[in-house]
Amino acid sequence: MDKAKFLVSGKEYEFPLLNGTENEVAVDIRKLRESTGLITYDPGYGNTGSCRSAITFIDGDNGILRYRGYPIEELAGQIRFSAAAYLMVYGRLPSESEFLEWRKQLTLNSFVHASQVNFFDNYSALAHPMNILSSMVSSMSAFYPYDAEDESDIDLHIRRLIGQVKTIAAFSYRKSVGLPYIYPRTDHSYAANFLRMMFATPAEEYVVPKVMENALDMLLILHMDHEQNCSTSTVRMVASSMSNIYASVSAGISALWGRLHGGANEAVLNMLQRISEDGGNVSKYVELAKKKDDPFRLMGFGHRVYKNFDPRSRILKKAVDDVFNEMGIHDPLLGVARELEDVALKDDFFIQRKLYPNVDFYSGILYRALGIPTEMFTVLFAIGRMPGWIAHWLEMRADPDLRIQRPRQIYIGETKRHYEKNDTFL
Repeated sequence: MDKAKFLVSGKEYEFPLLNGTENEVAVDIRKLRESTGLITYDPGYGNTGSCRSAITFIDGDNGILRYRGYPIEELAGQIRFSAAAYLMVYGRLPSESEFLEWRKQLTLNSFVHASQVNFFDNYSALAHPMNILSSMVSSMSAFYPYDAEDESDIDLHIRRLIGQVKTIAAFSYRKSVGLPYIYPRTDHSYAANFLRMMFATPAEEYVVPKVMENALDMLLILHMDHEQNCSTSTVRMVASSMSNIYASVSAGISALWGRLHGGANEAVLNMLQRISEDGGNVSKYVELAKKKDDPFRLMGFGHRVYKNFDPRSRILKKAVDDVFNEMGIHDPLLGVARELEDVALKDDFFIQRKLYPNVDFYSGILYRALGIPTEMFTVLFAIGRMPGWIAHWLEMRADPDLRIQRPRQIYIGETKRHYEKNDTFL
C-alpha cells in the first residue's frame, strides 16, 4: 500500500493512501491524532473526504457528473425520473418488468396518511412549503414506525418517501391557494402525477402536456444527487447516529432550504427580475458584480466544485429553448438571462475566475415556464434529491467503517478561570 510521509517536529510519520476508481487519491488520517497528537483544520470540509461512496462522481475541472457511472447527459432527458431513482437507490437500471412495478408502487405508496392530511389545516398561511415538507416527512415515522433492528421493510419505507414527497408538496401548494386536493393515478408517470396534483381541477379532466412532463423529469434527474453537498452530508451526519430514514431525510430538507444551497435558483430569478425592472441594463449589473464594496452579487455563476461549465447547465439551457419554443412562451427574463450569460462569458473578470453558469441559472426560468410558483422551487429540488439522499443513507448504514460523526474543533475560548460567589445570581 502506498503511503504519504509527513514531518512533524522533526519526526517522520507515514499514513496510508486510499485510491478511488477515478484516480482520486486521499490520505487516510484516521490515526493522525493518535500518532501525532494533531488534528486537521478545514473549515467547510473542502479538503476532507468524509466517506467512500459508489453513488456519484464529479470532476469539477472537466465538467463531468455521473450517477452510478452513467454520464448525466445520457440520463437527463433520456429516461423517466422513476427509472433514474431506481438506479440511484439500487445501483442499477431496472428491467422492464421491474420498472413498471416500481412505478406502480411509487404511486400506490404516494397517498399521505389520512391523519397526516389533517396537519395541512393547522399550518400557518405564512408557512414556507419547505417548512411544511420537512415537518411532514419527519412526522412520517410516527405513522410508519421504523425498526432499526428489522430492516425487512426498508424497501417499503423507500417507496413511501419517494412517493409521498411529491404528494406533500402538491398538497401544501393547493392548501395555500385554497384548492381541493387531487390524488395520484397509476396510469401517470411520476412527473405527470405531480403536475396533475398541482394544477388539475375537479371540474374537468386535466391532460398533462407532454413537453411539461418531459421537462420536469429532466429537472428532477438533474437535481438527484451531487456528491457530499451540505444537505447530503447532513443526511449522513444524522444517519450516523442510527436515526431513522425519515428523521435523516427531514434534516436534509432543512439543510437544502438554506438560501446558499437549494434557494439559489430562486435568488437567480429575483436577480433577473431586478435587472428587467431596471430596463434590462445587463452591463450595469455586471459591473456592479465586480465591485467588492457593492452588495450586489451575480447569482447563478460559479460553483464550489465546478471550475468549468456545470454539465447540468448545458442540458438546462437547451431544455429551456425547447420548452419555450414548443409552448410558445415569451418571458422577458429569459432574454435578460441570455444577455447576461453572453456578457459575462466574454468578460475577463469572469473568465479568469472561471465563473460559468451553474444549474441554478436556468432552472428557475424553466420552473417558472412550467407554472411552478417561486416559493416551490426549492421543494422541487428536494423532490428530485430524495432518491440521492436515500441512496447515501443506505450506503452509509452498510459501511463497515461507520462511526457516529463527531468532528473535532480548535478551542479559542477563555482558559481556565474560577467562579467567585455572587449573591446576585442566587
